[in-house]
Amino acid sequence: MSSFLKSFIDPKKNFLARMHMKAISTRLRRYGLRYDDLYDQYYSMDIKEAMNRLPREVVDARNQRLKRAMDLSMKHEYLPKDLQAMQTPFRGYLQDMLALVERESKEREALGALPLYQRTLP
Repeated sequence: MSSFLKSFIDPKKNFLARMHMKAISTRLRRYGLRYDDLYDQYYSMDIKEAMNRLPREVVDARNQRLKRAMDLSMKHEYLPKDLQAMQTPFRGYLQDMLALVERESKEREALGALPLYQRTLP
């Protein structure tokens, strides 16, 4: 990635990136979600594999956050302000494992091996 692009998307250097990050943070806090909760395991097999490698407690916490967010959304409500202040929307739990899975997938492809998983239609 070029240095211009890095500086363009870095919230510390770009005002618009900082405003965007703040808006995303506000919306995630309202429902008690983290940014990594937005990844859909049905979108990519790499995401599904990364989710399978995570500890059970982390996956259970993710599922509880998603259920709470759906419940609040159906009720047209937000978390109370005191709980919103406690939320940490950008504390990631999936990025490291996802990067590892993608790196392994690229390595297998470079070596000419078959993929560990293939998408099949039900």
